[in-house]
Amino acid sequence: MDEKTLRELLREVRAGRLSESAALERLRNLPFEDLGFAKVDHHRTLRQGFAEVVFGRGKTPEQVAGIVRSMLARIDGRHNILVTRADRRTYAAVRRLARRAKFHPLSGAILIERDRTIHGKGAIVVVSAGTSDIPVAEEALVAAQALGNRAEAIYDVGVAGLHRLLGHRDQLTSARVIICVAGMEGALPSVVAGLVAAPVIAVPTSVGYGASFGGVAALLAMLNSCASNVSVVNIDNGFGAACVASCINRI
Repeated sequence: MDEKTLRELLREVRAGRLSESAALERLRNLPFEDLGFAKVDHHRTLRQGFAEVVFGRGKTPEQVAGIVRSMLARIDGRHNILVTRADRRTYAAVRRLARRAKFHPLSGAILIERDRTIHGKGAIVVVSAGTSDIPVAEEALVAAQALGNRAEAIYDVGVAGLHRLLGHRDQLTSARVIICVAGMEGALPSVVAGLVAAPVIAVPTSVGYGASFGGVAALLAMLNSCASNVSVVNIDNGFGAACVASCINRI
């Protein structure tokens, strides 16, 4: 239930095209629906501008399918449904409910696209330092698109060969928000941020050898960036970066 749907509902009641009882039935599961194992937040679009996203890891395929079934039934067919960190068993369960569901195997994202409306004012560009960082970058890319943004990707342009990054300078400088994904020493966001005026959301990944400490080295490097337009999300959190980028892109 978003603001547009709610206004249409109120207009239908006022015009006499919809009874009060029918309107109440549509609103019955606001602000959330209790499934026992999950409380599905049908009110989130009205509060935050986009629907709840399902974190798939740690949930059984049946639990994810139950949440998706609830969302399919209650969001009036207007909003995209995104599941992150899922596997093929979970995808199979979701696809039985929605044949249009698409699985992105690198990131584990499942997207049921029902709305292609662009809400963002500009482009979000997702940059990955290395090929090994693409799974996290893809999660950010798919999430940004699902949240109603025009999103583009530039992969494998890390500091080991900066000429690769400079070949995309026009694309970078035209972006409204940049998501920069890097593991190892995590240097790329500082370099990118020094080239552009846009906010850069840095995503450290757990890619790297032993002294990278599962992404902690990249995280600390990004937090200590001397570029003033860098902000940092948690290790491997491509979705979180996309969510913040989407909020910025709508302002």
